Amino acid sequence: MHIHPLVAIVTLLALLVYLYMSFAVGKGRATFGVAAPAVTGHPDFERLYRVQVNTLEWLPLFLVSLWLFAVSWNYDRVTATIGLVWIVGRILYLTGYSKAAASRSLGFMIQGVATLVLLFGALGRMIWIAVQFGV
Repeated sequence: MHIHPLVAIVTLLALLVYLYMSFAVGKGRATFGVAAPAVTGHPDFERLYRVQVNTLEWLPLFLVSLWLFAVSWNYDRVTATIGLVWIVGRILYLTGYSKAAASRSLGFMIQGVATLVLLFGALGRMIWIAVQFGV
């Protein structure tokens, strides 16, 4: 069995970024007076909330693709690097979207491309392995 410590570290860093976003939403509730369970109110709060929810929507796709890429290719450093690109994209998405909704595109595109590389890289490799072993 191969272990992937760098991929594990990237996984935990991605979760820490998400945790930070969750705390930012909580702080935003207090700052902008948006009481739970409301998710609308001040536009600055709504943007913080959308960043957090959108990240939650992408996490399963990213994390599953990250680990299947790591397992199928067995390239810890390459996989971790692509994962770090995803994290940078999410941080750019956070900083851009927090300022203005129109500023979220670059970060979204970066994390989207990183996810697609992991997803299709893992899928292609798994198909190749299945064909090689006649599965």
